[in-house]
Amino acid sequence: MTRRLSWALLAVLVLAQICYPLTTGETRARLTVATVVLGYLLSVGHALLSRGPRTAAALVAVATVGGFAIEALGVATGFPFGSYDYSGELGPKLAGVPLIIPLAWTWMAWPAWLAATRLTGGATPGSGAGTGSGPGIGGDAGGRPGGRFPVRRIALAAVGLAAWDLFLDPQMVAEGYWVWRDATPALPGLPGIPVSNYLGWLLFAVLMMSALRPLAGPAVVTTDGRDDPMFALWLWTYFSSVLAHAVFLDLPASALWGAAGMSVAAVPLAVTLVRSRRDDRHGPRQPQRPGVDATA
Repeated sequence: MTRRLSWALLAVLVLAQICYPLTTGETRARLTVATVVLGYLLSVGHALLSRGPRTAAALVAVATVGGFAIEALGVATGFPFGSYDYSGELGPKLAGVPLIIPLAWTWMAWPAWLAATRLTGGATPGSGAGTGSGPGIGGDAGGRPGGRFPVRRIALAAVGLAAWDLFLDPQMVAEGYWVWRDATPALPGLPGIPVSNYLGWLLFAVLMMSALRPLAGPAVVTTDGRDDPMFALWLWTYFSSVLAHAVFLDLPASALWGAAGMSVAAVPLAVTLVRSRRDDRHGPRQPQRPGVDATA
């Protein structure tokens, strides 16, 4: 059931995102809101069905509640992102923050964590998720998947999530959904957005991922076949964002920056999944016995 429902929601989400560049104005704003809500339901629903209420509650607590809190702080004080304001196009606001904004970070926080878990040795053998072969990036603290403070996993998840903003912020600023009062210094090719924004999201992503592991419990230290829709969501977000920014949205600089940033997690994940599927299809290799199996 988890996989079927997740794949169905992902299909609707993909369709909505394909329609995005074909719309303008108020229709595009409404589609943006609908897409975020779909993504939120997909990630929280998958966490609930695959890992249970504790994990889903932890995800909502650190990403939704925490995301709202850091956004409200940012709007009120300018820390840690810089000084900015939201327009009224993204729906109702509380404390100056559109309510869909923390939903967006929740939507992408969950696949970012699962991708990092998969890449740091968190695949369950024999579960349809492969055995961890491929370009892994090291296990958790002490070399044990799911260690008490998995530094590598937290770092990879945080970088992957924060790098998504290299796509998101330029796109949303171009639409006028929010505006920065002081956008200097900015990354080359990305005017209107200060570097402090990306550093602020990296800081918050580290805090978020650090809290998610202990709050969510042992259910989040491994991945298996139920997580395939989340991996597909992560890779779709990466590759479709590069294509959309480069071709349809006339944002070539953010296409390059986002492609470079998210590649830290997306490219190794794609390679790992391809290799795992190949290994699952052909089965484990048996070592040759000299003089018996070797051919002349």
